[in-house]
Amino acid sequence: MSKILILANSSSGLYDFRNELLQELLKHHQVIASLPDDTKTALLEAEGVKVEKTPINRRGMNPLQDLKLYLAYRRLLRRLKPDLVLTYTIKPNVYGGLACASLGIPYLATVTGLGSAFEKNGPVLYLVQALYRAGLKKASCVFFQNEENQRIFRSAGLVSGRYRLVKGSGVNLKTHRFEPYPEDDVTRFLYVGRMMKEKGIEELLAAAKALHGMKVEFQILGYCDEDYQELLDEKEKEGIITQLGFHPDVQAYYRKASAVVMPTYHEGMSNVLMEASATGRPVIATNISGCREIFEEGITGFGFAPKSSDALIQALKKFLALPRNERVMMGRSARSKMEREFDRTKVVGAYLEEAHRALGNQHKEVTENV
Repeated sequence: MSKILILANSSSGLYDFRNELLQELLKHHQVIASLPDDTKTALLEAEGVKVEKTPINRRGMNPLQDLKLYLAYRRLLRRLKPDLVLTYTIKPNVYGGLACASLGIPYLATVTGLGSAFEKNGPVLYLVQALYRAGLKKASCVFFQNEENQRIFRSAGLVSGRYRLVKGSGVNLKTHRFEPYPEDDVTRFLYVGRMMKEKGIEELLAAAKALHGMKVEFQILGYCDEDYQELLDEKEKEGIITQLGFHPDVQAYYRKASAVVMPTYHEGMSNVLMEASATGRPVIATNISGCREIFEEGITGFGFAPKSSDALIQALKKFLALPRNERVMMGRSARSKMEREFDRTKVVGAYLEEAHRALGNQHKEVTENV
């Protein structure tokens, strides 16, 4: 039985979006997950995943903290001696990749999005690219979640070996089942995600202020990752938004929504949009890579330019002008698209293929060396 280690920055992300892969791996391998939090570690452990705690500052760029993370990964790898490592998100990709390469351990990396660093110029962008280039250099395979990310990494020489394009994490079509469209005449726009500038929270609040009324409600589901709580509380007191807090199970909220709004600046492949579409809800999202692949303009939703509250308002107005039967049709078309293109079982299959390939190559090298 091979030992597979997963380096990730969130227990919720691992459980919610990659649990089907974990379950398949557990059938034939010992699986260990290195995680910085406890949110869903009990659920992972109940399935048979062994959890190791590794603190990560997900968004900071403190060199000392990053060095500590690299050294922590090296110690973990030396102690566990895994046969294969899977890394997700920027810091596990970079520092986990460097640690694996230094110890000769095969690893599969997944680029889940570019992050804000790729929007910068000068030394910061150069540093991030150099770190990524080093972290991915010896990966057995690098997974990308959208074509634009793949193109940027390849053109910048950040990935030189094997790579594959997958439909994000895909969506579990059973968990996010199709739900009948709401019957009442209130239009509920639902935002699901962290409260961050890069997620478009400022544009969303501006749109909510412009359009809220007797039969239009803006609901926000998630937690603050930046200092927006005071502003959110103020807007809620004014009746502009309704805060729903953080809930691990979002299906009940998708079911009640008229449409799901995603004003993000950048994405790998939006899980929220896939889940909403699978539920049968139209989506209104920024027309960027990681979103535009998920919806079809005027058929399953509407797109708009990022970083523009005016563009968002116009897209919301287009949706508000639709009669109920057209909204219902949009939702059904969204579900059909998820069934055709975004079934998570296909994504899991791609990872299993590469995992078996990497493990096979490793065992072949060991045999040849003996």
